[in-house]
Amino acid sequence: MRRVKQIILSAILLTVFSVSAHAQCAMCRGTLESSVAGGDTTTASNLNIGILYLFVAPYVLFAVLGYFWYRTSKRNGQKNKTLSSIPG
Repeated sequence: MRRVKQIILSAILLTVFSVSAHAQCAMCRGTLESSVAGGDTTTASNLNIGILYLFVAPYVLFAVLGYFWYRTSKRNGQKNKTLSSIPG
């Protein structure tokens, strides 16, 4: 019970005392600000597409691995079921 209280207290403190952080490096931010100020939004659009690509890639990887794991465990379960039904 004490461990649960520590986890809840830590979560509350991290939520209350969160620090705002900018996730872009200085070079990326400078390039985007100058290009958008000049009227060119293709660089910002391409950066957003890159961020979405990096965001989705791990989820697709885990989904594929999960599918293969499920398929393998289902086959092994069927093998075990047929082996256990053999008299002997």
